[in-house]
Amino acid sequence: MSTAQGPLVVGIDSSTQSAKALVVDVGTGRIVATGQAPHRVTTGAGRESDPRDWWSALTEAVRACGPAARRAAAVSVGGQQHGLVTLDAEGSPVRPALLWNDVRSAPQARRLVAELGGPQVWADRIGSVPGASFTAAKWAWLAEHEPESARATAAVRLPHDYLTERLTGRGTTDRGDASGTGWWAGPTEAYDDTVLELIGLDRGLLPEVVAPGEVAGTVREGELPFARGTLVAAGTGDNAAAALGLGLRPGTPVLSLGTSGTAYAISTRRPADPTGTVAGFADARGDWLPLACTLNCTQAVDRVAALFGLDREAVEPGGSATFLPYLDGERTPNLPHASGLLTGLRHDTTPGQILQAAYDGAVHSLLDALGLVLDADADPAEPVLLIGGGARGTAWQETVRRLTGRPVRVPRAAELVALGAAAQAAGLLTGEDPAAVARRWGTTDGPLLDPLPRDEATAERIAGVVEGAGTLWAEE
Repeated sequence: MSTAQGPLVVGIDSSTQSAKALVVDVGTGRIVATGQAPHRVTTGAGRESDPRDWWSALTEAVRACGPAARRAAAVSVGGQQHGLVTLDAEGSPVRPALLWNDVRSAPQARRLVAELGGPQVWADRIGSVPGASFTAAKWAWLAEHEPESARATAAVRLPHDYLTERLTGRGTTDRGDASGTGWWAGPTEAYDDTVLELIGLDRGLLPEVVAPGEVAGTVREGELPFARGTLVAAGTGDNAAAALGLGLRPGTPVLSLGTSGTAYAISTRRPADPTGTVAGFADARGDWLPLACTLNCTQAVDRVAALFGLDREAVEPGGSATFLPYLDGERTPNLPHASGLLTGLRHDTTPGQILQAAYDGAVHSLLDALGLVLDADADPAEPVLLIGGGARGTAWQETVRRLTGRPVRVPRAAELVALGAAAQAAGLLTGEDPAAVARRWGTTDGPLLDPLPRDEATAERIAGVVEGAGTLWAEE
Protein backbone atom coordinates (compact mmCIF):
# COMPACT_ATOMS: atom_id res chain seq x y z
CA MET A 1 0.00 0.00 0.00
CA SER A 2 1.41 3.36 -1.01
CA THR A 3 1.80 6.18 1.45
CA ALA A 4 -1.39 8.19 1.95
CA GLN A 5 -1.28 11.81 0.81
CA GLY A 6 -3.72 13.02 3.43
CA PRO A 7 -5.46 11.86 6.60
CA LEU A 8 -7.76 8.85 6.45
CA VAL A 9 -11.52 8.82 7.01
CA VAL A 10 -14.10 6.05 7.25
CA GLY A 11 -17.41 6.10 5.39
CA ILE A 12 -20.07 3.57 6.37
CA ASP A 13 -23.11 2.43 4.40
CA SER A 14 -25.62 0.70 6.68
CA SER A 15 -28.19 -0.53 4.17
CA THR A 16 -31.21 -2.79 4.55
CA GLN A 17 -29.12 -5.89 3.89
CA SER A 18 -25.56 -5.16 5.08
CA ALA A 19 -22.97 -2.78 6.47
CA LYS A 20 -20.07 -1.66 4.29
CA ALA A 21 -17.07 0.33 5.46
CA LEU A 22 -14.50 2.17 3.35
CA VAL A 23 -11.27 3.73 4.59
CA VAL A 24 -10.50 6.59 2.21
CA ASP A 25 -7.44 8.80 1.75
CA VAL A 26 -8.70 12.39 2.04
CA GLY A 27 -5.96 13.70 -0.22
CA THR A 28 -6.59 11.41 -3.18
CA GLY A 29 -9.92 9.67 -2.65
CA ARG A 30 -8.15 6.32 -2.88
CA ILE A 31 -9.89 3.50 -1.03
CA VAL A 32 -7.22 1.92 1.14
CA ALA A 33 -9.33 -0.69 2.95
CA THR A 34 -12.84 -2.15 2.85
CA GLY A 35 -15.06 -4.36 4.98
CA GLN A 36 -18.58 -5.76 4.81
CA ALA A 37 -20.97 -7.78 6.99
CA PRO A 38 -24.62 -8.82 6.50
CA HIS A 39 -27.79 -7.84 8.37
CA ARG A 40 -30.85 -9.93 9.10
CA VAL A 41 -34.32 -8.82 7.94
CA THR A 42 -37.52 -10.58 8.91
CA THR A 43 -39.93 -11.86 6.29
CA GLY A 44 -43.68 -12.14 6.45
CA ALA A 45 -46.24 -9.42 7.11
CA GLY A 46 -43.63 -6.84 8.16
CA ARG A 47 -40.03 -5.90 7.49
CA GLU A 48 -38.06 -5.54 10.70
CA SER A 49 -34.46 -5.71 11.93
CA ASP A 50 -32.88 -5.64 15.36
CA PRO A 51 -30.80 -2.42 15.46
CA ARG A 52 -28.20 -4.27 17.50
CA ASP A 53 -27.55 -6.39 14.41
CA TRP A 54 -26.70 -3.21 12.49
CA TRP A 55 -24.17 -2.31 15.16
CA SER A 56 -22.65 -5.78 15.13
CA ALA A 57 -22.37 -5.67 11.33
CA LEU A 58 -20.87 -2.17 11.42
CA THR A 59 -18.32 -3.33 13.99
CA GLU A 60 -17.42 -6.36 11.90
CA ALA A 61 -17.12 -4.31 8.71
CA VAL A 62 -14.86 -1.71 10.35
CA ARG A 63 -12.67 -4.36 11.95
CA ALA A 64 -12.27 -6.00 8.54
CA CYS A 65 -10.62 -2.78 7.38
CA GLY A 66 -7.65 -3.63 9.56
CA PRO A 67 -5.08 -1.16 10.93
CA ALA A 68 -6.17 1.57 8.50
CA ALA A 69 -9.38 2.12 10.51
CA ARG A 70 -7.38 2.99 13.65
CA ARG A 71 -5.54 5.67 11.69
CA ALA A 72 -8.80 7.36 10.63
CA ALA A 73 -9.32 10.91 11.84
CA ALA A 74 -13.07 11.08 11.19
CA VAL A 75 -16.00 8.78 10.47
CA SER A 76 -19.55 9.17 9.14
CA VAL A 77 -22.55 6.85 8.71
CA GLY A 78 -24.98 6.79 5.80
CA GLY A 79 -28.02 4.68 6.59
CA GLN A 80 -31.26 3.34 5.17
CA GLN A 81 -33.96 6.01 5.35
CA HIS A 82 -37.26 6.16 7.21
CA GLY A 83 -36.85 3.21 9.62
CA LEU A 84 -38.34 3.63 13.10
CA VAL A 85 -35.97 2.81 15.98
CA THR A 86 -37.48 2.91 19.47
CA LEU A 87 -35.16 2.89 22.48
CA ASP A 88 -35.86 2.52 26.19
CA ALA A 89 -34.38 4.60 28.99
CA GLU A 90 -31.16 2.51 28.92
CA GLY A 91 -30.74 2.99 25.17
CA SER A 92 -31.73 -0.56 24.26
CA PRO A 93 -34.26 -1.27 21.50
CA VAL A 94 -37.83 -1.61 22.77
CA ARG A 95 -38.63 -3.81 19.76
CA PRO A 96 -37.13 -4.50 16.31
CA ALA A 97 -36.96 -1.49 14.02
CA LEU A 98 -39.74 -1.03 11.46
CA LEU A 99 -37.94 -0.67 8.11
CA TRP A 100 -38.71 1.63 5.19
CA ASN A 101 -40.28 -1.21 3.17
CA ASP A 102 -42.67 -2.29 5.92
CA VAL A 103 -46.03 -1.30 4.40
CA ARG A 104 -48.27 -2.19 7.37
CA SER A 105 -48.48 1.54 8.11
CA ALA A 106 -50.23 2.39 4.81
CA PRO A 107 -53.65 2.91 6.49
CA GLN A 108 -52.06 5.20 9.08
CA ALA A 109 -50.37 7.21 6.32
CA ARG A 110 -53.71 7.73 4.54
CA ARG A 111 -55.35 8.76 7.79
CA LEU A 112 -52.59 11.25 8.63
CA VAL A 113 -52.84 12.87 5.21
CA ALA A 114 -56.57 13.41 5.71
CA GLU A 115 -56.35 14.55 9.36
CA LEU A 116 -53.83 17.32 8.64
CA GLY A 117 -55.99 18.68 5.82
CA GLY A 118 -55.03 16.78 2.70
CA PRO A 119 -52.04 16.36 0.38
CA GLN A 120 -51.60 20.04 -0.44
CA VAL A 121 -51.30 20.94 3.24
CA TRP A 122 -48.64 18.27 3.74
CA ALA A 123 -46.71 19.39 0.66
CA ASP A 124 -46.76 23.03 1.74
CA ARG A 125 -46.10 22.42 5.43
CA ILE A 126 -43.66 19.48 5.38
CA GLY A 127 -42.46 19.20 1.77
CA SER A 128 -43.69 15.64 1.21
CA VAL A 129 -46.96 13.75 1.37
CA PRO A 130 -46.27 10.81 3.69
CA GLY A 131 -46.70 7.24 2.53
CA ALA A 132 -46.23 3.98 4.37
CA SER A 133 -42.44 4.33 4.26
CA PHE A 134 -42.38 7.60 6.23
CA THR A 135 -41.46 7.33 9.89
CA ALA A 136 -44.48 9.34 11.06
CA ALA A 137 -46.81 6.68 9.68
CA LYS A 138 -44.76 3.95 11.37
CA TRP A 139 -44.99 5.67 14.76
CA ALA A 140 -48.76 6.02 14.27
CA TRP A 141 -48.94 2.28 13.48
CA LEU A 142 -46.91 1.44 16.58
CA ALA A 143 -49.05 3.62 18.84
CA GLU A 144 -52.19 1.96 17.49
CA HIS A 145 -51.07 -1.67 17.37
CA GLU A 146 -48.44 -1.84 20.14
CA PRO A 147 -49.29 0.91 22.64
CA GLU A 148 -47.16 -0.75 25.31
CA SER A 149 -44.10 -0.39 23.05
CA ALA A 150 -44.90 3.25 22.42
CA ARG A 151 -45.24 3.91 26.14
CA ALA A 152 -41.90 2.20 26.84
CA THR A 153 -40.08 4.37 24.28
CA ALA A 154 -37.71 6.96 25.74
CA ALA A 155 -36.01 7.92 22.44
CA VAL A 156 -36.98 7.74 18.76
CA ARG A 157 -34.21 7.44 16.19
CA LEU A 158 -33.64 6.75 12.52
CA PRO A 159 -31.27 3.91 11.57
CA HIS A 160 -28.25 6.15 10.96
CA ASP A 161 -29.06 8.13 14.14
CA TYR A 162 -28.91 4.93 16.19
CA LEU A 163 -25.48 4.02 14.86
CA THR A 164 -24.09 7.54 15.23
CA GLU A 165 -25.32 7.59 18.82
CA ARG A 166 -23.61 4.26 19.49
CA LEU A 167 -20.39 5.90 18.27
CA THR A 168 -20.69 9.15 20.21
CA GLY A 169 -23.15 8.63 23.07
CA ARG A 170 -25.10 11.66 21.82
CA GLY A 171 -28.53 11.63 20.14
CA THR A 172 -28.25 13.45 16.81
CA THR A 173 -29.58 13.40 13.27
CA ASP A 174 -29.19 15.56 10.15
CA ARG A 175 -31.58 17.50 7.92
CA GLY A 176 -31.32 15.02 5.04
CA ASP A 177 -32.51 12.01 7.01
CA ALA A 178 -34.89 14.03 9.20
CA SER A 179 -36.72 15.21 6.07
CA GLY A 180 -37.93 11.65 5.47
CA THR A 181 -39.74 11.36 8.80
CA GLY A 182 -42.83 13.44 8.04
CA TRP A 183 -42.36 15.45 11.24
CA TRP A 184 -39.46 17.68 10.08
CA ALA A 185 -40.75 20.66 8.11
CA GLY A 186 -38.79 21.92 5.11
CA PRO A 187 -40.04 25.53 5.25
CA THR A 188 -38.92 26.00 8.87
CA GLU A 189 -36.14 23.38 8.94
CA ALA A 190 -37.41 22.26 12.33
CA TYR A 191 -39.60 19.62 13.92
CA ASP A 192 -43.29 20.37 13.37
CA ASP A 193 -45.23 20.40 16.65
CA THR A 194 -48.59 20.09 14.89
CA VAL A 195 -47.57 16.84 13.20
CA LEU A 196 -46.00 15.54 16.42
CA GLU A 197 -49.24 16.23 18.29
CA LEU A 198 -51.22 14.55 15.50
CA ILE A 199 -49.23 11.31 15.85
CA GLY A 200 -48.84 11.53 19.64
CA LEU A 201 -45.04 11.80 19.69
CA ASP A 202 -43.25 13.83 22.38
CA ARG A 203 -40.70 16.22 20.85
CA GLY A 204 -38.36 15.42 23.74
CA LEU A 205 -37.86 11.89 22.38
CA LEU A 206 -36.27 13.17 19.17
CA PRO A 207 -32.57 13.73 18.41
CA GLU A 208 -30.89 17.08 17.90
CA VAL A 209 -30.58 18.07 14.23
CA VAL A 210 -26.90 18.76 13.53
CA ALA A 211 -26.28 21.40 10.85
CA PRO A 212 -24.27 20.57 7.71
CA GLY A 213 -20.55 20.73 8.42
CA GLU A 214 -20.94 20.45 12.19
CA VAL A 215 -19.38 17.71 14.31
CA ALA A 216 -21.90 15.31 15.85
CA GLY A 217 -19.42 14.16 18.47
CA THR A 218 -16.31 12.08 18.96
CA VAL A 219 -15.85 8.33 19.19
CA ARG A 220 -16.17 7.12 22.76
CA GLU A 221 -14.27 4.15 24.07
CA GLY A 222 -15.69 0.82 22.96
CA GLU A 223 -15.24 -2.20 20.76
CA LEU A 224 -14.43 -0.36 17.53
CA PRO A 225 -10.83 0.04 16.37
CA PHE A 226 -11.06 3.85 16.22
CA ALA A 227 -8.77 6.02 18.25
CA ARG A 228 -10.57 7.75 21.11
CA GLY A 229 -11.58 11.27 20.06
CA THR A 230 -12.00 10.44 16.36
CA LEU A 231 -14.43 12.98 14.92
CA VAL A 232 -17.92 11.80 13.97
CA ALA A 233 -19.89 13.67 11.30
CA ALA A 234 -23.66 14.04 11.36
CA GLY A 235 -24.18 11.25 8.84
CA THR A 236 -27.31 11.18 6.67
CA GLY A 237 -29.77 8.97 4.81
CA ASP A 238 -28.63 6.75 1.98
CA ASN A 239 -29.97 8.84 -0.90
CA ALA A 240 -28.46 12.06 0.46
CA ALA A 241 -25.18 10.22 1.07
CA ALA A 242 -25.14 8.94 -2.51
CA ALA A 243 -25.73 12.50 -3.75
CA LEU A 244 -22.69 13.58 -1.73
CA GLY A 245 -20.75 10.62 -3.11
CA LEU A 246 -21.49 11.81 -6.65
CA GLY A 247 -20.56 15.40 -5.80
CA LEU A 248 -23.85 16.52 -7.35
CA ARG A 249 -24.41 20.06 -8.51
CA PRO A 250 -27.95 21.41 -9.00
CA GLY A 251 -29.61 20.16 -12.16
CA THR A 252 -27.52 17.03 -12.75
CA PRO A 253 -29.96 14.14 -13.29
CA VAL A 254 -29.40 10.77 -11.61
CA LEU A 255 -31.08 7.48 -12.43
CA SER A 256 -30.42 4.63 -10.00
CA LEU A 257 -31.17 1.21 -11.47
CA GLY A 258 -31.87 -1.29 -8.72
CA THR A 259 -34.68 -3.67 -7.83
CA SER A 260 -36.70 -0.49 -7.83
CA GLY A 261 -35.66 2.62 -9.72
CA THR A 262 -34.90 6.07 -8.34
CA ALA A 263 -34.64 9.44 -10.05
CA TYR A 264 -33.27 12.48 -8.25
CA ALA A 265 -31.35 15.74 -8.60
CA ILE A 266 -30.11 18.52 -6.36
CA SER A 267 -32.23 21.66 -6.40
CA THR A 268 -31.84 25.06 -4.77
CA ARG A 269 -35.66 25.31 -4.60
CA ARG A 270 -37.67 23.44 -2.01
CA PRO A 271 -39.98 20.91 -3.70
CA ALA A 272 -43.63 20.57 -2.68
CA ASP A 273 -45.54 18.01 -4.77
CA PRO A 274 -49.13 17.48 -3.56
CA THR A 275 -49.49 14.30 -5.64
CA GLY A 276 -46.95 12.59 -3.40
CA THR A 277 -44.95 11.33 -6.38
CA VAL A 278 -41.95 13.52 -5.57
CA ALA A 279 -40.57 13.31 -2.04
CA GLY A 280 -39.35 16.75 -1.00
CA PHE A 281 -36.23 15.59 0.81
CA ALA A 282 -33.50 17.89 2.04
CA ASP A 283 -29.95 17.09 1.07
CA ALA A 284 -27.07 16.87 3.53
CA ARG A 285 -25.53 20.22 2.53
CA GLY A 286 -28.25 22.87 2.69
CA ASP A 287 -30.04 22.39 -0.64
CA TRP A 288 -32.86 20.00 -1.58
CA LEU A 289 -33.08 16.52 -3.02
CA PRO A 290 -36.40 15.99 -4.83
CA LEU A 291 -36.71 12.26 -5.44
CA ALA A 292 -39.18 9.98 -7.18
CA CYS A 293 -39.25 6.18 -7.25
CA THR A 294 -40.50 3.45 -9.50
CA LEU A 295 -41.25 0.03 -8.06
CA ASN A 296 -40.26 -2.03 -11.11
CA CYS A 297 -36.77 -1.81 -12.50
CA THR A 298 -34.04 -4.46 -12.81
CA GLN A 299 -35.91 -7.24 -11.03
CA ALA A 300 -38.98 -6.84 -13.26
CA VAL A 301 -36.91 -6.89 -16.46
CA ASP A 302 -34.90 -9.89 -15.26
CA ARG A 303 -38.15 -11.70 -14.56
CA VAL A 304 -39.26 -11.17 -18.17
CA ALA A 305 -35.90 -12.48 -19.40
CA ALA A 306 -36.30 -15.56 -17.19
CA LEU A 307 -39.80 -16.24 -18.52
CA PHE A 308 -38.38 -16.53 -22.04
CA GLY A 309 -35.17 -18.26 -20.98
CA LEU A 310 -33.10 -15.34 -22.26
CA ASP A 311 -29.95 -13.68 -21.07
CA ARG A 312 -30.85 -10.21 -19.80
CA GLU A 313 -28.81 -8.68 -22.64
CA ALA A 314 -30.56 -10.68 -25.39
CA VAL A 315 -32.72 -7.79 -26.62
CA GLU A 316 -33.75 -7.35 -30.23
CA PRO A 317 -34.75 -4.09 -31.91
CA GLY A 318 -37.96 -3.41 -33.81
CA GLY A 319 -41.45 -4.76 -33.45
CA SER A 320 -44.64 -3.19 -32.16
CA ALA A 321 -44.84 -4.75 -28.69
CA THR A 322 -45.37 -2.55 -25.64
CA PHE A 323 -44.77 -3.98 -22.19
CA LEU A 324 -45.60 -2.24 -18.92
CA PRO A 325 -43.54 -4.24 -16.37
CA TYR A 326 -45.67 -3.25 -13.38
CA LEU A 327 -45.19 -6.62 -11.71
CA ASP A 328 -45.32 -5.13 -8.19
CA GLY A 329 -47.87 -2.43 -8.93
CA GLU A 330 -46.32 0.92 -9.76
CA ARG A 331 -45.59 4.20 -8.00
CA THR A 332 -44.66 6.34 -11.03
CA PRO A 333 -47.24 6.41 -12.53
CA ASN A 334 -49.30 5.98 -9.37
CA LEU A 335 -50.96 2.63 -10.10
CA PRO A 336 -50.55 0.59 -6.91
CA HIS A 337 -52.95 -2.15 -8.09
CA ALA A 338 -51.38 -2.56 -11.52
CA SER A 339 -49.88 -5.71 -12.98
CA GLY A 340 -47.72 -6.41 -16.00
CA LEU A 341 -49.36 -5.61 -19.34
CA LEU A 342 -48.21 -6.79 -22.79
CA THR A 343 -49.85 -5.47 -25.95
CA GLY A 344 -49.10 -5.00 -29.66
CA LEU A 345 -48.05 -8.58 -30.42
CA ARG A 346 -47.75 -9.78 -34.05
CA HIS A 347 -46.97 -13.15 -35.62
CA ASP A 348 -43.38 -12.04 -36.14
CA THR A 349 -42.85 -10.63 -32.63
CA THR A 350 -39.78 -12.26 -31.04
CA PRO A 351 -38.96 -12.92 -27.38
CA GLY A 352 -36.00 -10.55 -27.72
CA GLN A 353 -38.33 -7.76 -28.85
CA ILE A 354 -40.61 -8.37 -25.86
CA LEU A 355 -37.57 -8.20 -23.57
CA GLN A 356 -36.59 -4.88 -25.16
CA ALA A 357 -40.15 -3.68 -24.63
CA ALA A 358 -39.78 -4.50 -20.92
CA TYR A 359 -36.63 -2.37 -20.76
CA ASP A 360 -38.47 0.40 -22.61
CA GLY A 361 -41.41 0.29 -20.19
CA ALA A 362 -39.19 0.37 -17.11
CA VAL A 363 -37.06 3.25 -18.42
CA HIS A 364 -40.16 5.18 -19.52
CA SER A 365 -41.43 5.13 -15.91
CA LEU A 366 -38.03 6.28 -14.66
CA LEU A 367 -37.93 9.14 -17.13
CA ASP A 368 -41.41 10.23 -16.08
CA ALA A 369 -40.05 10.33 -12.53
CA LEU A 370 -36.97 12.27 -13.66
CA GLY A 371 -39.13 14.86 -15.41
CA LEU A 372 -40.89 15.52 -12.12
CA VAL A 373 -37.73 16.05 -10.03
CA LEU A 374 -35.74 18.27 -12.41
CA ASP A 375 -36.25 22.03 -12.23
CA ALA A 376 -37.83 23.55 -15.32
CA ASP A 377 -34.62 25.45 -16.12
CA ALA A 378 -32.35 22.39 -15.86
CA ASP A 379 -30.05 21.91 -18.87
CA PRO A 380 -31.65 19.25 -21.14
CA ALA A 381 -28.20 18.37 -22.52
CA GLU A 382 -26.68 17.57 -19.11
CA PRO A 383 -25.50 13.94 -19.04
CA VAL A 384 -27.57 11.50 -17.03
CA LEU A 385 -25.58 9.80 -14.27
CA LEU A 386 -26.48 6.12 -14.35
CA ILE A 387 -25.81 4.28 -11.10
CA GLY A 388 -26.97 1.14 -9.30
CA GLY A 389 -26.86 -2.54 -10.10
CA GLY A 390 -28.17 -2.20 -13.65
CA ALA A 391 -25.98 0.74 -14.66
CA ARG A 392 -23.26 -1.38 -16.26
CA GLY A 393 -25.71 -3.39 -18.36
CA THR A 394 -25.46 -2.54 -22.05
CA ALA A 395 -29.20 -2.97 -22.64
CA TRP A 396 -29.98 -0.56 -19.80
CA GLN A 397 -27.45 1.99 -21.04
CA GLU A 398 -28.68 1.86 -24.63
CA THR A 399 -32.33 2.08 -23.64
CA VAL A 400 -31.70 5.16 -21.47
CA ARG A 401 -29.71 6.80 -24.27
CA ARG A 402 -32.43 6.08 -26.84
CA LEU A 403 -35.37 7.25 -24.73
CA THR A 404 -33.70 10.35 -23.24
CA GLY A 405 -31.72 11.70 -26.16
CA ARG A 406 -29.12 12.71 -23.56
CA PRO A 407 -25.53 11.63 -23.08
CA VAL A 408 -25.11 9.06 -20.31
CA ARG A 409 -22.23 8.81 -17.87
CA VAL A 410 -21.61 5.60 -15.92
CA PRO A 411 -19.43 6.31 -12.87
CA ARG A 412 -16.88 3.61 -12.06
CA ALA A 413 -17.27 4.24 -8.32
CA ALA A 414 -19.64 1.65 -6.89
CA GLU A 415 -20.07 2.27 -3.14
CA LEU A 416 -21.50 5.77 -3.46
CA VAL A 417 -23.31 5.85 -0.09
CA ALA A 418 -20.12 4.92 1.78
CA LEU A 419 -18.10 7.32 -0.38
CA GLY A 420 -20.57 10.11 0.38
CA ALA A 421 -20.27 9.41 4.08
CA ALA A 422 -16.48 9.45 3.73
CA ALA A 423 -16.66 12.80 1.89
CA GLN A 424 -18.79 14.17 4.74
CA ALA A 425 -16.20 13.00 7.25
CA ALA A 426 -13.42 14.52 5.13
CA GLY A 427 -15.22 17.86 5.12
CA LEU A 428 -14.89 18.00 8.91
CA LEU A 429 -11.12 17.85 8.54
CA THR A 430 -10.58 20.13 5.54
CA GLY A 431 -13.47 22.59 5.88
CA GLU A 432 -14.57 21.76 2.32
CA ASP A 433 -18.07 21.19 1.02
CA PRO A 434 -18.38 17.37 1.01
CA ALA A 435 -19.71 17.45 -2.56
CA ALA A 436 -16.58 19.37 -3.59
CA VAL A 437 -14.49 16.71 -1.85
CA ALA A 438 -16.20 14.00 -3.91
CA ARG A 439 -15.64 15.96 -7.13
CA ARG A 440 -11.98 16.30 -6.21
CA TRP A 441 -11.89 12.54 -5.75
CA GLY A 442 -13.33 12.03 -9.23
CA THR A 443 -16.16 9.79 -8.10
CA THR A 444 -18.13 10.27 -11.33
CA ASP A 445 -15.21 9.36 -13.58
CA GLY A 446 -16.29 6.71 -16.03
CA PRO A 447 -17.45 6.18 -19.62
CA LEU A 448 -19.41 9.03 -21.21
CA LEU A 449 -21.77 7.63 -23.83
CA ASP A 450 -22.81 10.00 -26.60
CA PRO A 451 -26.51 10.81 -26.98
CA LEU A 452 -28.70 8.99 -29.48
CA PRO A 453 -31.61 10.56 -31.35
CA ARG A 454 -34.59 10.37 -29.02
CA ASP A 455 -36.98 7.56 -29.92
CA GLU A 456 -40.13 9.68 -29.91
CA ALA A 457 -42.27 6.98 -31.49
CA THR A 458 -41.62 4.45 -28.74
CA ALA A 459 -42.05 7.03 -26.00
CA GLU A 460 -45.40 8.13 -27.44
CA ARG A 461 -46.59 4.54 -27.89
CA ILE A 462 -45.80 3.66 -24.27
CA ALA A 463 -47.44 6.85 -23.00
CA GLY A 464 -50.58 5.99 -24.94
CA VAL A 465 -50.75 2.50 -23.48
CA VAL A 466 -50.23 3.84 -19.94
CA GLU A 467 -52.99 6.39 -20.38
CA GLY A 468 -55.41 3.86 -21.82
CA ALA A 469 -54.66 1.14 -19.28
CA GLY A 470 -54.95 3.20 -16.11
CA THR A 471 -58.66 2.42 -15.71
CA LEU A 472 -57.88 -1.31 -15.63
CA TRP A 473 -56.39 -0.96 -12.15
CA ALA A 474 -58.72 1.46 -10.44
CA GLU A 475 -58.57 1.12 -6.65
CA GLU A 476 -61.23 -1.22 -5.36
